[in-house]
Amino acid sequence: MNHPDWSYRAVLYEMNVRQLTPEGTLRAAAAHLPFLRDLGVDAVWLMPVYPIGIEGRKGSLGSYYSIRDYCAVNPEFGTMEDLDDFVAAAHALGMKVLLDWVANHTARDARWVTERPACWYERDGEGRPCVPWNWTDTAKLDYGCRAVWEGQIDAMRFWIEKHAIDGFRCDMAMLVPAEFWREAARQLRALKPDLFLLAEAEEPWLFDEGAFDACYGWELFHLLEKVARQEVRIPAVREWLYADRGRYPRTAFRLLFTSNHDENSWSGSEFARLGDAARIMAAFTFVAPGCMPL
Repeated sequence: MNHPDWSYRAVLYEMNVRQLTPEGTLRAAAAHLPFLRDLGVDAVWLMPVYPIGIEGRKGSLGSYYSIRDYCAVNPEFGTMEDLDDFVAAAHALGMKVLLDWVANHTARDARWVTERPACWYERDGEGRPCVPWNWTDTAKLDYGCRAVWEGQIDAMRFWIEKHAIDGFRCDMAMLVPAEFWREAARQLRALKPDLFLLAEAEEPWLFDEGAFDACYGWELFHLLEKVARQEVRIPAVREWLYADRGRYPRTAFRLLFTSNHDENSWSGSEFARLGDAARIMAAFTFVAPGCMPL
């Protein structure tokens, strides 16, 4: 599989718009793009920018991953024009922009819940949309309904065609059927051949028929933590590298990281988890073969 030319030596930056600036807006975040470019960042992954559900909302602001409308911008962050300006500013600097995509579920009060047929959602015994895992602010989509596939692909196409998005980081990709991802990749790459797809998962089937360009390196992430705590020795990393070669196609990228928004939220920063080894472990994510550093 051939990946987009820009991705082969790319560094990805995860942007939490709420926390990057005091304003917490896309317009304020755009002012930081030149600094990120000078730092060596090639592509920005925006955490979900969509309106957030009200029903069952987590805290006062709600979770980014409880999406009411796949084709709109959260007013907390600004307007669609602000997003377009952000993308244009990134492109002017030679940077790419990925959107976070949540295909497994929507908010419980998403537009689709009332505007689409009931069969778009898995339902409980009382006819209510099912809650996946313990994510009580979300509703599980039913991929047994082919129209859900079409709705998802149409929404992703909207961002590519109308807003020049370069790719998607696909949340909990392993919870959605492989056949859907292959179909989505086929249709979307026909529209944009250099589309980049990153899976937040590490199952080998994610690369079947070239669906994804990259997947997460969760196993190595946890291994690096164990090495830092001296629970295992350094040769365990070498053993992982050799074993990893046999798990995936030779062309598959692996996203490596010492932290991300989930780990920062629940387990502490990389400096708390890795201690004095934080910097050397971060450096390793830049030099491991076949990997993309976050």
